[in-house]
Amino acid sequence: MARAKICGLTREADVAAAVDAGADALGFLVDVPVDSPREISPARAADLVDAVPPFVTTVLVTMPETPERAVDLVERTGVDAVQVHGDFAATDLASLVARVEARVLKTVDAANPERARRYNGIADALLVDSTDASGAGGTGRTHDWDVTADLVREVDAPVVLAGGLTAENVAEAVRTVDPFAVDVASGVESEGGVKDHTAVRQFVSRAAHPEDPHEVSQV
Repeated sequence: MARAKICGLTREADVAAAVDAGADALGFLVDVPVDSPREISPARAADLVDAVPPFVTTVLVTMPETPERAVDLVERTGVDAVQVHGDFAATDLASLVARVEARVLKTVDAANPERARRYNGIADALLVDSTDASGAGGTGRTHDWDVTADLVREVDAPVVLAGGLTAENVAEAVRTVDPFAVDVASGVESEGGVKDHTAVRQFVSRAAHPEDPHEVSQV
């Protein structure tokens, strides 16, 4: 089984649907240098985070230029964890880890697993995604899951699998990679920034029960 993170939430109704579906973590996209229908302001993120019940992890997803900017956003949004995208030096990541109480996840490009290893032992978890030229994720593209499966076996940090996941392929992805968790944004949307609640339920259920066809048919 794998834990499930529903990312790119912008509406209270979608937050509630993800919680009801049993999602383990919810992601809120703030301060990124790319055009995304999922980006919200720090104040909006703080409001949505306040609506999340205990025992569901809230995650700030951001692409900060400096550790100081990331610290500021963590404090303003009140999240449990921060997911850092972009070309962040290992020393900067270590500085961020030392300065926030939130857990720190580092996103790494699936096409360059060697870079993931430099953050192993620093980040609390590694999120492997299909990134674009800017280093941002959320491309909606899958990658070579076998390569990520090798990374899962080689690093100590928990690995979160992202990139092109949907309710239709997440069970196969979990069986292939055996990640700690899976992450989805556009793969469970009816339109940009708006979640399809049925797809969210299916995604969470199939991530948790990838070997159980009866569970899949019942969602």
